[in-house]
Amino acid sequence: MKSGKDRRSKEERPVTLKAVAQHLRLSPGTVSAVVNDSPAAKHIPQRTRSRILAAVRELNYQPNFFARSLRKKRTYTVGILANEIGDAYGSLVISGVENFLRQRQYFFLTGIHRHDPKLLDSYSQLLLQRGVEGFITIDLNLPHSLPLPTVAVAGHRDLPGVTNVVLDHRKAAWMALKHLLDLGHKQIAFMKGLPASAE
Repeated sequence: MKSGKDRRSKEERPVTLKAVAQHLRLSPGTVSAVVNDSPAAKHIPQRTRSRILAAVRELNYQPNFFARSLRKKRTYTVGILANEIGDAYGSLVISGVENFLRQRQYFFLTGIHRHDPKLLDSYSQLLLQRGVEGFITIDLNLPHSLPLPTVAVAGHRDLPGVTNVVLDHRKAAWMALKHLLDLGHKQIAFMKGLPASAE
């Protein structure tokens, strides 16, 4: 007779794709095609696909991320290189990036550059070793291209493999000044950011 501990450990084991297939009396290949939304899934009747997805929810099947990554040669991970964690500008950008990536079932890892080329190179290599598929840089004038496709927020240098999200600083300054003038202000102070900042 099995002890309560043995029963609990068996119950806590994750449900496998093979177990879902046995539950439905279908082949593991059919279940895999639907779960992974592979091109072969288009040839499976909608009624069968619906049964599989219902069973996946019912049995709480969680695909093995590492197995999926090896099979598809994808990590679904992006590297973010920010000036620092928690600064007002960077945290807003990261919040928007996180929301966008989460909806597409991507994950991100973060490194800090502090406008230091050595830190940039060090963290980009570390993130590369951890399998990121691309980079997003925040508040950084990139000194050179990175080894993967990169989106620079806000980027102002034309570099191979880098897509720049450019901010129109002149228009923003004009709008701010016009607003202050419309309010009747005549003495207006101007505070400039750090020379290294890309904002």
